Order: sequence, then structure tokens, then C-alpha cells
Amino acid sequence: MVDKKNRSDAVVVIGLGRFGGALAAELVSRDVEVLGVDNDSKNVQYFSGRLTHVVCADSTDPDALRQLGVEEFGRAVVGIGTNIEASILTTSILTDLGVADIWAKSISLQHSRILQRVGAHRVVQPEHDMGERVAHLVMGRMLDYLEVDEGYALIKTMAPGWADGKSLGRLGIRSEYGVTVVGIKKPGGGFTYATSETVVQSGDILLVAGDTDKTERFAEET
Repeated sequence: MVDKKNRSDAVVVIGLGRFGGALAAELVSRDVEVLGVDNDSKNVQYFSGRLTHVVCADSTDPDALRQLGVEEFGRAVVGIGTNIEASILTTSILTDLGVADIWAKSISLQHSRILQRVGAHRVVQPEHDMGERVAHLVMGRMLDYLEVDEGYALIKTMAPGWADGKSLGRLGIRSEYGVTVVGIKKPGGGFTYATSETVVQSGDILLVAGDTDKTERFAEET
């Protein structure tokens, strides 16, 4: 059993195959506490020492997950591969245990729909959402993330509270953070181009471009 403490920012990754393993390793590289769970002892052995915790367990057994204290983790990612039954059952168990934020890997549209019905809050398909991108979304305050070139990203994030009622020109986001607000979306509306005269309000969604590290820093301000 993993020692219990405040783990609202920690992530449990179930299924340490190509996708789950890459995601777990990426999160650890970002100083995130990760509990890796897999029923294959070879995968567990491989990630031993690479993740914060790694355990060999059957994720379709509610008692096993309960003993690991997965409900203490703020987020869970079900990265189980082609075993659709295990993927769905694991997601359902996490829902029953009250995990606040459940992400699940899907291999088809039908699989995605079922995962959502049993409680997954976000479903990803690795062919569209690579592990590194998902790591940004899981741990950041970004609503979406796209690395359009090496070291350069386009992100979607909520407007920070301190920007409420001020124009972009007055805020000086480019000079302060080194990023550019290229678009803005008002509640109930669509995205429009942003100018220095654009006034930001609480609830707005910003489309921000810049160096990856700088866009991450700005997103943390929201």
C-alpha cells in the first residue's frame, strides 16, 4: 500500500504500455508524483526506479485499487491498451472510488463513448494526443496544447483573474511573459483576433503563442 498523504497534484497511471509508460515518465520528468500500476511484472520491473511508485496489481479488482489508495490521487489515467474490457472496468471502478479527474485511453470512437458513459472525464486517443501533449494538459491549467514546432507552442487557457477589465495593450503580457495573445473567446461566442485594444474579462478563453516554457509559465498564472 502506498503511504497516504495529500496527493491532489499526484497522478496514478494504470497500464504502463507504450502510451501509459511514456506519459508516466513525462510527468515524473516534470516533478510530478506518479503511481504506476500494471498487471505485467515485466513492465513493473522496467519502471521500478523510474517512477515515484510502481506496483504490480490487477486494476479490475476494486479491492486492489482501494488498498493502493488511488482515491487519494487528484488524477488518474487509464492507459490500458487493447484489453477494452479491462479499460472500461478499471475506469468504472475509479469512478466508484470517487477519483476527481479520470483520463482514459481509447482505441476507437465506440470505446470512447463507453468510457465517457462509465465516468471518464477526458478520453484521449494516442494517435491524436501523444503522451507529451497529454502530460501538459493533465498537469497544467491549459485547456488545450499544441507544439507547432520544436520549442514553440500554441495553447488555449482561461484568462487570469488579474487581467479582468483591462486591455491587452495595458496588460503588457508580451513584455512580461514573452508570449502573444493571438485570439480571444468570450463566453458563448467564438474566437476572434486579439488586438492591443481588446479588453479581457473574467471567463474569457485566450489563445496564446510563444516558446513552450513561456506559454507554460503564463498558463500557470490563470
